[in-house]
Amino acid sequence: MAFAYPFSAIVGQEEMKRALLIAAVDPRLGGVMVFGDRGTGKSTAVRALSQLLPPIRVVAGCPFNCAPDRAPCPVPCTRKDGRAGSRAVPVPFVDLPLGATEDRVVGSLDLEAALSTGVRRFEPGLLARAHRGFLYIDEVNLLEDHIVDLLLDVAVSGESVVEREGLSVRHAARFQLIGSGNPEEGELRPQLLDRFALSVEVTTPAAIEDRVEIVRRRDAFDRDPQAFVAMWQEADAQVARSIARARRRLERIAVPDEVLALGARLCSELGADGLRGELTLMRAGRALAALGRGESMTGKDLAAVAPMALRHRLRRNPLDETGSSARIARALEGLLSA
Repeated sequence: MAFAYPFSAIVGQEEMKRALLIAAVDPRLGGVMVFGDRGTGKSTAVRALSQLLPPIRVVAGCPFNCAPDRAPCPVPCTRKDGRAGSRAVPVPFVDLPLGATEDRVVGSLDLEAALSTGVRRFEPGLLARAHRGFLYIDEVNLLEDHIVDLLLDVAVSGESVVEREGLSVRHAARFQLIGSGNPEEGELRPQLLDRFALSVEVTTPAAIEDRVEIVRRRDAFDRDPQAFVAMWQEADAQVARSIARARRRLERIAVPDEVLALGARLCSELGADGLRGELTLMRAGRALAALGRGESMTGKDLAAVAPMALRHRLRRNPLDETGSSARIARALEGLLSA
């Protein structure tokens, strides 16, 4: 049995963990991009998070993870007795490898069925499996352009449309897109980067105590994964309960007009294009307030999520050598002190 490294056992990287928790609370948010050095726990944290989420109900036998109370599935989903049923399953977590073909991503003709029975049947791809869950891409900045184009189309519409080999299939494909990569190995296309709601930066820990603790915990996990996971089981259970509780509270969190105005002024001050920045600030801040058991979103919540919501949406200023995070902090300080 394979064991995932516990989320609670990850040392440091607080902004990354906060962004992933926010995305877990509000699945409509739009995903997280994690930039950073190799070996800093990016993929470990994402995989660990998937183990903490409440299960979802799907139509029994459905390859598209269709909800029982939604529109009919693109393919028949029935039990052996002929009646449609439902069951609880873990939240889908799907890896999209860099070398994946277009057929593997969107689906294709089931050749085995076609050759053996003569029936044209659709074989769902990774996008179908990721519906209502997470699609994870490691080294997303190295993804081939034609696959990036596919993801952009689906991200905009929430649907995957397959027209090939005599097949015509349309199915829902709504998922949280989680990407990780090292910017030194290649730039991410701006159109795809803009589809990530949050962007975080992780670095190799500088404190000797943290480095020693990371090595100690990783070694303990590698030597006896079962015992290590059991040691952190209660801590992870607490995180899982906080996610479930925040999801229930999310729609009741108020967003005062003055907080919305602060977000609008911040985006205007920074020159962020469009309104996606304001929307992300509101949704991420509301999810953070739900995690903190607040009754309404505050300016403090907005300030906490502002760097991860805006740093990847800012234009580069050749006259300003400071990074995006410093520019956001400086603008916030000016607005809050005015």
